[in-house]
Amino acid sequence: CELADRIVVNSPWSRRALVEEGIATEKLRVVPLAYEAPSTAKSFRRSYPEAFTRSRPLRALFLGQVNMRKGVGPLLDAIRLLREEPVEFTIVGPVQISVPPDLRDASNVRWVGPVGRENTAEFYREADIFLFPTFSDGFGLTQLEAQAWKLPVVTTKFSGEVVEHGRNGWLLNEVTGEEIAAVLRSALADPAQLQRFSDNSELDQFELGAVGARWLSVLD
Repeated sequence: CELADRIVVNSPWSRRALVEEGIATEKLRVVPLAYEAPSTAKSFRRSYPEAFTRSRPLRALFLGQVNMRKGVGPLLDAIRLLREEPVEFTIVGPVQISVPPDLRDASNVRWVGPVGRENTAEFYREADIFLFPTFSDGFGLTQLEAQAWKLPVVTTKFSGEVVEHGRNGWLLNEVTGEEIAAVLRSALADPAQLQRFSDNSELDQFELGAVGARWLSVLD
């Protein structure tokens, strides 16, 4: 780091973390990850029911490494808090925790396990909302994948800046089960809000051309 003229990080969160470790701010540049949505996602349009019910629950998706750093602990707390609500949770990815016995066979939780990247699209298509309650990620690419499939995203400030709170998703004030449950109750009460957030999904700044321009300016 002392020898480098520029240090490129992929999010303001990563930049702040390095500054806290004593890295000179003038060396740091932020360039996000690049992502090109598949053609099938570009033409996809999402719709929501007028109300969520037991027969048509709110479908919440978590996709990624199932571990504590990704916020799975608070997510499991939220699942318990919403046990009596019409919310169905699908958890996709390698499970790196001991699943609590009360949630292992819960009727409102589907534990899928790891899937190939080519098979993730079906889970994004089927979901109504994407959960990414991470405690620390340089840049969570799944946020971009979810936005490509017009999914409102629930996330935190500890990752890349993809979500604009109140426009295309929610930024949690605290990473707790109570906060996650509150967001999902808000979605349950107002499905039209989900439709607005879905319609506001935006990826232009993360496309290859835009990110390439950011790289070209690193040494300016």
